[in-house]
Amino acid sequence: MTTTRSLAIFILANVCLFMMISTSIAQFIIDTNGEPVEEGEKYFIWPAIIHSAGSLSLDLKNGSCPLNVVFDNPETVVLIPFVSHDEDDVRLNSDLRIQFIASTTCGQSTDWRLGERYATSGRRLIITGRDDGTVGSFGNFFRIVETGVATIYYIEWCPREVCPDCMLECGAVGIIHENGKTLLALTLDGGGIPVMFQKS
Repeated sequence: MTTTRSLAIFILANVCLFMMISTSIAQFIIDTNGEPVEEGEKYFIWPAIIHSAGSLSLDLKNGSCPLNVVFDNPETVVLIPFVSHDEDDVRLNSDLRIQFIASTTCGQSTDWRLGERYATSGRRLIITGRDDGTVGSFGNFFRIVETGVATIYYIEWCPREVCPDCMLECGAVGIIHENGKTLLALTLDGGGIPVMFQKS
């Protein structure tokens, strides 16, 4: 009887521990190796459904600055949370900056930011550079949200931690095709592009 009771307690304890670990990991972004994404570490961001399209990269907009964020040759990024926590792991659904680790001829920040509306589509492009105040000085803050599939996420622009009282036109980061290039742009109809994070 004692052995059966001990075994039941052991199993129950392990189930509780597994649930606590699963719940703890569930609040973080998980990379393609099954490890939590860490603040300041370098990652490639790949499209989850069109892997052959390449990783996210920088591209000159009509030969001038600022740079567009596009699918092209791989460039690494780092994630920088708006609110730092004790752990280095980057949390889901929290405001953060996405910064390319790359040198450019533009002489400006390689942080992602929400750009002006694109003339042909009316959608706002994702470009690079520090926010100049055109969208309230919080255009550099994005968030990573779940898709319901492990290690696959959507990127959204909806900086609720940075500006909790703002009336924002939030949206997911999707794509548009222009002149043979695949550009990132904000979509308001839920048509975000699912992505994965691969450690460099």
